[in-house]
Amino acid sequence: MILAKRPEVDRFLSKPDTGVRAAVIHGKDRSGVAERAETLCKAITPDLNDPFNVTVLTDSDIEADETRLEEALTALSMIGGRRLVRVRLGSDKASIDKAVAAALKTHGEGGYNPDAMLVVEAGALGRDSALRKAAEAGKATVGIACYEDEAGDIARMTREALAADKVGLTSDALAVFVARLPKERGLMRQEIERLALYIGPGSGRTIDVEELEAHLGVEADASLSDAALQAFGGRPGPAQGGLRRALAEGESAVMAVRSTSIHLGKLRRINVLQASGAGAKEAAKAAGVFWKQEAEMLRQARAWSLDRLDEVQDSVNTADLMTKTTGMPEHLIAERLLLEIAVRARRLGL
Repeated sequence: MILAKRPEVDRFLSKPDTGVRAAVIHGKDRSGVAERAETLCKAITPDLNDPFNVTVLTDSDIEADETRLEEALTALSMIGGRRLVRVRLGSDKASIDKAVAAALKTHGEGGYNPDAMLVVEAGALGRDSALRKAAEAGKATVGIACYEDEAGDIARMTREALAADKVGLTSDALAVFVARLPKERGLMRQEIERLALYIGPGSGRTIDVEELEAHLGVEADASLSDAALQAFGGRPGPAQGGLRRALAEGESAVMAVRSTSIHLGKLRRINVLQASGAGAKEAAKAAGVFWKQEAEMLRQARAWSLDRLDEVQDSVNTADLMTKTTGMPEHLIAERLLLEIAVRARRLGL
């Protein structure tokens, strides 16, 4: 069956029908797909790291051995509860599409463990996709296409996220902020989080357009953003200088790591969009790149492949954890991260 309307999609993701055995969530916005899949998976089993009830497979796993998906769907829970089989597809290979479609169809018809829930995350699937057809045609299977959020949805998401931190925007400021956000949901979340930090979590403050513009206006030239830009561009000296300048201005090392993650996310978004056929300038705009940085960001995107960015993401995640748990000097953790990225960039020819 097809779920298209936002209320019915949200209702299903938070409380899936027990008669549904499989769901395919797909779309160009991979972070939006991942966010919705995460919500659904947590509704199936709260602990997504449970080795007894959760199996995670990628297209590489299935390509290497197609029986792995069948085995995962056939397995029974050893400790009770509903089993979750989560498949993350990163490519659009027809052979993988057909293999997963066949398993989904059989599972939907009750051919495997009926208490297992199959959740598939994929990029934009065309109407000729066997996987999409199978999900939409079955009575016990669901197909959910993720499209770009509309302005009203973005405004609602922004209000809810800010309200959770007990801060807010006036109606005029909200309209300005929504218009300036990048299109990818993951980047939206990061920008909203940055805004909440700027206003002051728990402060109860609501800011107007003038104060919002002060935040947005410095964003492109902020020292932390510049430090990340320099690092991914292979310039360790300027990256280090930008970080130290930001810290002297009162910024935190935690925010430095977060700014690095945001920059990485924009490069990833550009690569994904271009791989889907978007033009370079179109991809940069959709990723929320400031126009003055467009040429440099596109230069970096040509060198940083998705695989290379995944490697750096691991370093960013590690640095983020270290700033919060190890007790090490935070500025040294952030500085080491930027220098590591700059060295990697130079090896890529930047």
